[in-house]
Amino acid sequence: MRLRIFFAILLALPAAAAESGEAVYAQRCARCHELGSDRIPTRETLRKMPATRILRALNYGVMIAIAYTMNTSQREAVAKWLGTPGGDPEPSPAAFCADRSVKLAARPASQWNGWSPGADNARFQPAGAAGLNVDGVRNLKLKWAYAFEGDITAFAQPTILDGNLFVGSAGGAIHDLDAQTGCTRWVYQASGPVRSSILAVHEGARYMLLFGDQSGWFYALDAVTGKLLWKKKVEAHDAARLTGAPVAFHGVVFVPVASWEENRASDPAYECCTMRGSLVALRVRDGSQVWKTYMVDPPKRIGKKFGPSGAGIWSAPTLDIKRGLIYVTTGDNYSNPVTKLSDAVVALRIADGRIVWSRQFTDNDVFSGACVASPDCGPDFDFGSSAILVNAGGRSLLVAGQKSGVVHALDADKRGEVVWELRVGKGSRNGGVLWGMASDGQNVYAAVSDVSRKTHKPGDPADLRTNDVDPAAGGGLTAIRLSDGAKVWYAPAHPCDPPKPGCSPSQPAAVTAIPGVVFSGSNDGHMRAYAAEDGRVLWDFDTARDFDTVNGVPGHGGSIDGPGAVVVKGMVYVNSGYSRQSGMPGNVLLAFQ
Repeated sequence: MRLRIFFAILLALPAAAAESGEAVYAQRCARCHELGSDRIPTRETLRKMPATRILRALNYGVMIAIAYTMNTSQREAVAKWLGTPGGDPEPSPAAFCADRSVKLAARPASQWNGWSPGADNARFQPAGAAGLNVDGVRNLKLKWAYAFEGDITAFAQPTILDGNLFVGSAGGAIHDLDAQTGCTRWVYQASGPVRSSILAVHEGARYMLLFGDQSGWFYALDAVTGKLLWKKKVEAHDAARLTGAPVAFHGVVFVPVASWEENRASDPAYECCTMRGSLVALRVRDGSQVWKTYMVDPPKRIGKKFGPSGAGIWSAPTLDIKRGLIYVTTGDNYSNPVTKLSDAVVALRIADGRIVWSRQFTDNDVFSGACVASPDCGPDFDFGSSAILVNAGGRSLLVAGQKSGVVHALDADKRGEVVWELRVGKGSRNGGVLWGMASDGQNVYAAVSDVSRKTHKPGDPADLRTNDVDPAAGGGLTAIRLSDGAKVWYAPAHPCDPPKPGCSPSQPAAVTAIPGVVFSGSNDGHMRAYAAEDGRVLWDFDTARDFDTVNGVPGHGGSIDGPGAVVVKGMVYVNSGYSRQSGMPGNVLLAFQ
């Protein structure tokens, strides 16, 4: 009932006055949908679909390559004009748990809360909480699979708390599942796709679930009931997206803000660019703002364009309670002039958001869809992963992996002075270290994307791909000794065998570590576990196949990109399916034991 009420309210809202769904369709959609191809749904077919399904396809589905240049009001207007009212159906009654009560202790016995088990963002689960050793990893078997209905991407990392699994979806649904069986306890519908990991915070007498969506909204839900407590738009810009997971300290939650404006700039009519990355501090109890710090100054018109812009924060901030600091890594500039806080590690004061120091690693990196074919375009070597705070060799190090393919170690006590650097990949616009590394305190483990592409020449108008991935190029996992930055071992990638559309050996997904084991997912659909001592493969599971699911929805795995494996109490959880970047689509959450 909650889903139907939400969508009924959404569709009853008028589209922005300046937007006409019919006009948007004529300008953006009719060229393909009026062709009469048997692979492209006609306008008559679309008119029989729920508007919510069409909107989901535009926001994070098969039509995202077209919809990147459309603003929110245009997407909503054309979906409402084309589709039928009413939302998606409720989950099947058979999908729900017999006992739907949610029990959470003030001090949970087992958990993986948010992006990393600890505020250091090391993505390391200790032995007691992991409940899994090397021998256990060798014998992992699939226990259950859950499919996200109507989605072709599964890109949100789950949070585990006292047997509850909280996870978002590309369709914007937040699920509370039983971590042992996968049955459903409750579902909440957000306003946009949810890629952010969910953070559970004990506030007063209850647990609150904190997360952001891909349209710039930030939420607080009651963890027991799934009911909305408060909801805030942390950034008014239409292109804002909240991809990085939040972190919290002493009643304040810190929200990183990025955007998809660099993609919108591929539209020649778009006046690039005005979006600014920021870190926002909100009070957990009510969402009121404590402070907000932008990474670039307000943009000004410069000829036909605007600038400065960009420096979005794509990953979870890293807390340093000892020094009273919070660290973020930043993206590139979208337009000139260039700024000093792009492609950088930035230290801010927890109390007020004042910038204490910063260290930039690639200057003059201006990149957007407006200049992608221009020699003036930068290398797009921003940071998509969090910095890891770790003690090594008597020093506190911040270790950050960059899309350039270089891992940097900075001295936290010397204002980010570089201690060592190591190249672990070639680096590219979608290469190098993308979503995250892991560290067990001795080594840091860095997987690289280094995806390679070639031009795609479609023979079918329904095929929207502009390039193909190389099934034999990319990937690799490196273990680096923290004390001095020396390479301990290198595990090469596994070329796709046999090659198939969307299959790449690249390893963009975040890495996860437990004692003796390192988990790394690949765009070939495999989740592999490597021995921490020498990089040999201990376990390998191909997720790119069909699954029978506990909720009765058809499930299929695909590329693994974005979140990493989550390990709690002897179980390993993996999301499979990533339709972006020419990857293989999928819609499943898999649980192994």
